[in-house]
Amino acid sequence: MRLISKIVLLTSVALTAGCSTIKYNTLEKVGIHKRDILVSNVKDTRDAQEDAQEEFQDALERFGNIVTIENTDLKKAYNALKDEYDDSKDAADEVSEQIDEVEAVADDLFDEWAEENKAYTDAVLRRNSESKLRDTKARYVEMLKSMKDSEASMQPVLASLYDNVLYLKHNLNAQAVGSLRTTFDELEGDIGILVERMNQSIARSNDFIAQMN
Repeated sequence: MRLISKIVLLTSVALTAGCSTIKYNTLEKVGIHKRDILVSNVKDTRDAQEDAQEEFQDALERFGNIVTIENTDLKKAYNALKDEYDDSKDAADEVSEQIDEVEAVADDLFDEWAEENKAYTDAVLRRNSESKLRDTKARYVEMLKSMKDSEASMQPVLASLYDNVLYLKHNLNAQAVGSLRTTFDELEGDIGILVERMNQSIARSNDFIAQMN
């Protein structure tokens, strides 16, 4: 976790009132502004997506081993696939939580920016700031859509993994593995789409971070 994330976390814990305004004001006193928090949260989301990619790919590899190796110990196979599902679910939940944090800070940042634009007495400076706000929001919306697409693509994969975990649990016999082979190709395709969407989202996050910096 980066320095800003640590400071934000410690401040959030310390401020038991839970007021975001108090939190922002406290952070601004040490030179950390909403813009900095947003960039930090986008970085955290990008990192969470990279972790999720690895977890889903590990789950696919484990599933592939189960359905292709003859005489698999089904109890061990079930336990292994269940662990992979749990890890993938945790990774997916982390991605969703990070996206929620990005949205919350971005909404506060853009609201503040729009409100402060009204305070300009110089019309040229105000128009320039309003233009920058529109451009930044447009880049943000594009990035957020990509994040949401990658988030949505995790759900059918998790559902398929969970179905197969349950199937192994309730059918610990050789016939169960034979039946699972028919779903492996579909799951492999879903994870391929998931990884592609996450790569797109990660790339857009990196572009947004670079532009904000």
